[in-house]
Amino acid sequence: MSTLQITDDGPIRTIALNRPERRNALVPQMMNELSIALTDANTCGARVLILTGAGDAFCSGLDLAELLPMADFSPERHRVEAERVARMFRALWNCDLPTIAVVRGPAVAGGCGLATLCDFTLAAPDAKFGYTEVRIGFVPALVSAYLLQQVGDKVARDLLLTGRLFDAAEAHRLGLVSEVVPAEELNTRATELAAQLMRNSPESLVTTKHLLRAQHARFLDTALEHALDANAASRESADFREGLASFVEKRPPSWKPKP
Repeated sequence: MSTLQITDDGPIRTIALNRPERRNALVPQMMNELSIALTDANTCGARVLILTGAGDAFCSGLDLAELLPMADFSPERHRVEAERVARMFRALWNCDLPTIAVVRGPAVAGGCGLATLCDFTLAAPDAKFGYTEVRIGFVPALVSAYLLQQVGDKVARDLLLTGRLFDAAEAHRLGLVSEVVPAEELNTRATELAAQLMRNSPESLVTTKHLLRAQHARFLDTALEHALDANAASRESADFREGLASFVEKRPPSWKPKP
């Protein structure tokens, strides 16, 4: 795994996104490796999974420098890339182990999705969250289905349509963060929580997670199919190309009126 660090401490497996020089931004290779690592965690013998980021960031979302060439992809290729993102989120959602996100610094766009899809999310006070896709002409399609399950329609509309950043305290108030923990105590608190979880029946934990997933399955299956279409289509739009170009060129985007 060239983009991840995977370590085992007894029954606790930790997966760290490992591109600190790019604030752990997601690229196709990292998404593929994360999907594999999350699936493998189900059979590795661990009891709890911790997801974190190397360095001073959790994950800054998709690496926009890598995304720039995608503006010229074919519709079929856009669909393949959308499915790659969907597969990564599904692998985390379907993980049978209790999952704990440990968040320092930014958890933005797809990174915010990863942080808040975990069963427990521990965040440092200075952590920043946001679904910022609309600010660059993209659509927060895939993550929107999961977000609706967690915070409801009105809050989801606020976060997805404004694309605003919000701090750990607000994320906690909205139910996206389980606990706000001093940065120097995050690892200790994650270990304490893992120990608490491991005192419970392994079979009961797995069965409970299956039960919770089943209660959302019908909605998510339909919502994610629509989201895949929206994600792929948005990558072909003029706004997507303009948003990426403006980001790379470090200028405000110049949106044109929709015909």
